Amino acid sequence: MERGIFGQLIVTFGTISLMAIGGANAVVPEVHRQIVDILGWMDAPTFARLFAIAQSAPGPNVMLASIVGWHVAGTGGLLVATAAMLLPSSVLALACSRGLQRFSDNSIVRIVTLALVPIALGLMLASGAVATLAADAGLFGFVITAATAAVTYRSKLNPLVPMAVGTVVYVLAWYAGLV
Repeated sequence: MERGIFGQLIVTFGTISLMAIGGANAVVPEVHRQIVDILGWMDAPTFARLFAIAQSAPGPNVMLASIVGWHVAGTGGLLVATAAMLLPSSVLALACSRGLQRFSDNSIVRIVTLALVPIALGLMLASGAVATLAADAGLFGFVITAATAAVTYRSKLNPLVPMAVGTVVYVLAWYAGLV
């Protein structure tokens, strides 16, 4: 059975890694869909908690694949999911960078690279929406999420500051019985 899980981790994260235009956070909706909706390896609140842990820990955003792999299949799952998420996209990135160096003066190449910017931003925005919905924190959680995003976007504060404030506010509201 473990071999089947490892194989599924390779297929799932290997495929997703090739769609990670804009980084690992851009594919969170697809990771959620695969892990929660299709494979049923966990429920949405568990996914949201693992996503929060992966985002709050120092290190690359690809840590989501690692922590999902660990949750599903232990240390072996962590290693397999991490490798499956990193290797295909790294090979593709290397090939693309060499192609971009060689054909950087080509107008089609410039248009394609410009077109990828809004796609990457849209994927990252969708990731935030999926993570917010999966957390199931209610209206108060949505308000805190929106406020954190607005402060982060509009100010030059380190994003950890509004995240910490939002966390403290939510915890206090929870203890007060407001959520």
